[in-house]
Amino acid sequence: MFGNDRLQMRRMFTDSWQKLKQGTPLEPLEQMITEIIKQHPEYHKMLEDPAGSLDRDFMPEEGQTNPFLHMAMHISIQEQISTDRPNGVRLAYQKLTLKTVDPHEVEHQMMECLGRMLWEAQRSGGMPDEQLYLDCIRKL
Repeated sequence: MFGNDRLQMRRMFTDSWQKLKQGTPLEPLEQMITEIIKQHPEYHKMLEDPAGSLDRDFMPEEGQTNPFLHMAMHISIQEQISTDRPNGVRLAYQKLTLKTVDPHEVEHQMMECLGRMLWEAQRSGGMPDEQLYLDCIRKL
């Protein structure tokens, strides 16, 4: 969405949420972001206090989930599905929604596979393995 600029990416979430609450017209990406935010009421208060959240580190070893990363992963998965990239991800998603029914829950399941693929790539210093990712999704 914004490369490696963590602050700019986080501001996109807080600014989009603020615009929605103020009734300001939203750009298409802002609409996508606010739809994801609406599905995560547990993040609303944090997004309404940008000063307390924009620079904050969320430490997994302390049991914390990074809400910005979580919502960005939803965007990544939705973009993958809309473009069918990697090839076959749309069909795998459609099959999962037939079993699970709730598209948001399916994205959460896919997020585990996406996170695993990215972690493996980072750990090995290589490129993300799309086939590993698709295999993981197909096993869900």
